[in-house]
Amino acid sequence: MNAVVDTDRLIEGLGPAYLDLSDRIWDMPELRYQEERSAAAQIGMLEAAGFKVTRNLADIPTAFMAEAGEGGPVIGFLGEFDALAGLSQEAGIAEKRPVAEGGNGHGCGHNLLGAGAILAAVATRDHLKARGLAGRVRYFGCPAEEGGSGKTFMARAGVFEGVEAAFSWHPGSFNSLFPSQSLANIQAYFRFSGRASHAAASPELGRSALDALELMSVGVQYMREHMPEKARVHSAITRTGGLSPNVVQDDAEALYLIRSPQIPEVMALFERVRKIAQGAAMMTETEVGITVDKACSNLLPNTVLDELMQAEMERVGDSGFDDADLAYAGEIRRTLHENDIAAVYQMFGIEPEAEPPLLAGHVLPGPRHDLILPGSTDVGDVSWQMPVAQVMAASNALGTPFHSWQLVAQGKSGAAHRGMLFAAKTMAGSAARLFEAPDLLARARAEFEARIAKTPYRCPIGPEVDLPFRRGAS
Repeated sequence: MNAVVDTDRLIEGLGPAYLDLSDRIWDMPELRYQEERSAAAQIGMLEAAGFKVTRNLADIPTAFMAEAGEGGPVIGFLGEFDALAGLSQEAGIAEKRPVAEGGNGHGCGHNLLGAGAILAAVATRDHLKARGLAGRVRYFGCPAEEGGSGKTFMARAGVFEGVEAAFSWHPGSFNSLFPSQSLANIQAYFRFSGRASHAAASPELGRSALDALELMSVGVQYMREHMPEKARVHSAITRTGGLSPNVVQDDAEALYLIRSPQIPEVMALFERVRKIAQGAAMMTETEVGITVDKACSNLLPNTVLDELMQAEMERVGDSGFDDADLAYAGEIRRTLHENDIAAVYQMFGIEPEAEPPLLAGHVLPGPRHDLILPGSTDVGDVSWQMPVAQVMAASNALGTPFHSWQLVAQGKSGAAHRGMLFAAKTMAGSAARLFEAPDLLARARAEFEARIAKTPYRCPIGPEVDLPFRRGAS
């Protein structure tokens, strides 16, 4: 029997239990480094499947690795399970209706991501056993992708060493390869400290931290004209110093996220932002403290694995969405703007269709090595440790924005489940091909080694940066 067909059969048999796992994780949306229940649910499934689990990777309580198999090469699967703040939403409806006001929600489909990657890992292990093949499968439970760079901290600790190649996936609007390039980033808190005083009786005695923060913002705005075209700088004011306008605020803080296509560019921009903050502090006679929160590298492409995964997607074929899937997608479509749909086509560099489908179950042509993800992922740091390829599987109505209530609402839908099975078949089939074709794995490794030889990996999070949950409140 053909190897990849064998993995498809295994996934069809195993699928229901892992679809249930994805729904259970959807029901317990936990933020970065707080994913205790989600991690425990995944560990329970893996141990029941006969995997040996190593907990507390990189001293992160919710990071773990599960391994099965003997001898041969080691192939990894990357899974996520963290949610986003403020995106609580009832499932299966087409109107904004939070389950808990201000609560969390899986606004990027990570409840599906981790469960689908485990399903692929278990099916690959079963395939090796059935064929009597040497090889080991490792599943990495990776917390805090959303704003925490969990994989970067894991890479810094060396937990991915010894893995020959790895696969992952992400829910989306199309069946396609995940863009093989992305934006690197660094995120840091800028906290200004001044001197409080009565704003009317003795304003001359005050030194306003809030003034300093606002001046920093103005300085960053002027810097935007002089940045690389694809660079981005985002910010959020996390502390204003109080609610009383008649007090000179002595404490203010902002969180800045800086992105660019390459880590050296990000670091250069970060130094410029640091100088702007220091200048704002000098202008206001305040002090500024800077705390790096997290960072991640850009994705390193691997054309060999991309071509393998593209072929596997085309072999798996259409997602098989049914009438119920289309009906619900139609309800969601009515809540979207035409620009949401245009943005998805733009992301993949293709011309919008006159009548965009409600669900895009077909596979886009590829691979496209010119595409750059207009965002960031800590999978980037894993891709500097080994060859990595990712699939994006159609799991929601075409045009659904990431990090939206609409995406959360679709997280337990039939289309989401079909997208997860499509991704699992693609990943397991790709891994099976690597185990059965050592020359293919050797080619992927050779390309990887050649790229690394030109630009060796340097973790963007230095050894002096502690894990966010150990730093306490900023």
